[in-house]
Amino acid sequence: MTGWRSLAACAGQPGLFFGPGDTEQWRAHRRREARAKAVCAGCPVRQQCLGFAVASGERSGIWGGLGEDELRALQRGAWHSSAGGPRRRAA
Repeated sequence: MTGWRSLAACAGQPGLFFGPGDTEQWRAHRRREARAKAVCAGCPVRQQCLGFAVASGERSGIWGGLGEDELRALQRGAWHSSAGGPRRRAA
C-alpha cells in the first residue's frame, strides 16, 4: 500500500468500511457505519480518501467519512462542501 492509503486510519479494517452486502440487517449496518465514520473523523487523509471515491465513482463502503447514500448524493451534486466538510444542500 502506498500514498495516502498507507496513512489512512482505516488501514487493516476493511470489514468495518465494507459490510457483508445484502445480508446485513439495517440496525447492524447503521452501527457499523457509525463506527467507521468515527474512525474517519480523526483520519489524516480523509479529504484524499473522499476525493478518490468521488473521482473513481465508488458506490459502496464508507469513504472519507461518508456513507453510501451520502456518497451517492455528493456524486450527483446534491451536496456541497463548506468549511466543516460536505453538507446536504438546502431544498
